[in-house]
Amino acid sequence: MLTVIAEIQIHEGIVHFETVLNAFKNVTPKVLQEAGCFGYELYIDQDSNASFQYKPSNSIIMFEKWQSLAHLEQHLNTAHMQDFQQKVKDAVKETKIRIMQLGLNDN
Repeated sequence: MLTVIAEIQIHEGIVHFETVLNAFKNVTPKVLQEAGCFGYELYIDQDSNASFQYKPSNSIIMFEKWQSLAHLEQHLNTAHMQDFQQKVKDAVKETKIRIMQLGLNDN
């Protein structure tokens, strides 16, 4: 099982932020029906005054769970993800993707 953490930096302005949020809202139900997908969740920073909170501006975090790297690669090549990329390309400044696995196992 893989966990994908994608940090998406969005260009300044509420229009860009809403463009990306709406695109995720539309694509998420399709992604959750893909083979090998066990989770696809979008997170934004909580508006808190915690002194220890790191809050980069205009940032969205995606947490994804995939059965395998092959499933993740298939996901990235689906028609709905290609369409998603076209819809957000002018709103997204940069995306950093980490592919993670469990660091501690019971074995």
